[in-house]
Amino acid sequence: MEITQNKLLIANRGEIAVRIIRAAKELGIRTVAVYSTADADSLHVQLADEAICVGTEKSKDSYLNINNILSAAISTGCNAIHPGYGFLAENDKFIEQVEEIGLKFVGPRAEVVRKLGDKAEARKIAKSSNVPIVEGSDGVVTDVNEGIKIANKIGYPVMIKAVSGGGGRGISVVYSNKEFLAVFEKTSQEAEISFGNKAVYIEKFIAKPRHIEVQILADNHGNYIHLYERDCSIQRRNQKMIEEAPSSEINDLVRRRIGLASLRIAKKVGYTNAGTIEFILDKDDKFYFIEMNTRIQVEHPVTEMITGIDLVKEQIRIAYDNKLNIKQRDVKIVGHAIECRINAEDPLNNFRPSPGEIKRILVPGGMGVRFDSFIYPNYHIPPYYDSMLGKLIVVAPTRREAIRKMRVALEQLVIEGVQTNIEYQYMIIHHPEFIKGKYDTSFIAKFHALVMEENNAEVTE
Repeated sequence: MEITQNKLLIANRGEIAVRIIRAAKELGIRTVAVYSTADADSLHVQLADEAICVGTEKSKDSYLNINNILSAAISTGCNAIHPGYGFLAENDKFIEQVEEIGLKFVGPRAEVVRKLGDKAEARKIAKSSNVPIVEGSDGVVTDVNEGIKIANKIGYPVMIKAVSGGGGRGISVVYSNKEFLAVFEKTSQEAEISFGNKAVYIEKFIAKPRHIEVQILADNHGNYIHLYERDCSIQRRNQKMIEEAPSSEINDLVRRRIGLASLRIAKKVGYTNAGTIEFILDKDDKFYFIEMNTRIQVEHPVTEMITGIDLVKEQIRIAYDNKLNIKQRDVKIVGHAIECRINAEDPLNNFRPSPGEIKRILVPGGMGVRFDSFIYPNYHIPPYYDSMLGKLIVVAPTRREAIRKMRVALEQLVIEGVQTNIEYQYMIIHHPEFIKGKYDTSFIAKFHALVMEENNAEVTE
């Protein structure tokens, strides 16, 4: 169903802004891009129907500047705002202001984001929804001695986690009382610097789990569906690198149970729009809720590729009060998809960002190959933002075929002018543990140590 006579402001940049613009245009919606002075030449600025500068290069002065974003939406006559991911996407104060001035927010309501954004509160919601949670504190822990008592009760190792955390920051794993004393205040301070909230809670550390997340959609009319799971276990320092859908480690029984558990949490809080419920899966196939992301995820394309459902279009339709026209019985898994995040970084130097000018780019194509990006020849990658250049996604009838397709795609993806992690991703895709699907969240730590050892040996020869 085409939506007409509407205008959408995209409060973001990079590949997700381009992705949203394309989806909106297909729905017949006019788009407005916002940009910082550093992003004047960015692709999303060129593709949108209109574009407006909202500040200087620093995020706090532009993409995180709520007043400027709202002023841009009002002055250009927009009636909706899509936040993408990151920046203001899960900022309940921003969402509240969007609601107060009568604009549609492409995402859940502010009160829902507030509840689920508090990780300790989210654990309570999951527990009350009869969804398993990892053993830990009942809520926020403010005193180090109280934290040590909890840690001794549940047993080391434990994690000290920021209540408002995300992106792998504000998490510390500790193995003893002595270490807890040394790390507790440091983690709290990191949480305050990163998220403006120093509150932390305690959770049992489960070694070598799989990181599984379930995509859900819910409209404003009481309809809820899940779109099965993604496996996001290939990650460094809690930041995802490669994602797959479906998980090769989950059987049909666990798949059904984890999907239904996700819907129970969403229904408990009256969730609307797209969201992702994240779990860890232990060696005995037991899953435990860890958090809910109240936005579109970076890795959403793998779900789109195996279900044929355009998640961003559905987000926009829901925001404009359309009913979901998809029933749970209509959602089928067809094939296997893999996504590699392509970053401007140097993996051999602690993944140091590599901003600079794109000299040349060749993008692979063919059936089942997709590259979501915002770069083009002569475009200058600014040093102020995330280093991701794009996402390379493939889909094939089987996982083994998808791996082979990804290898070919990585071989044919050429980005010159900046350092990238293309070769690093290529090596992961060839690793025996990855090929077998027998990996967990500790994979990259071991893999990277081996890569560095081999590289150092070559240097000294």
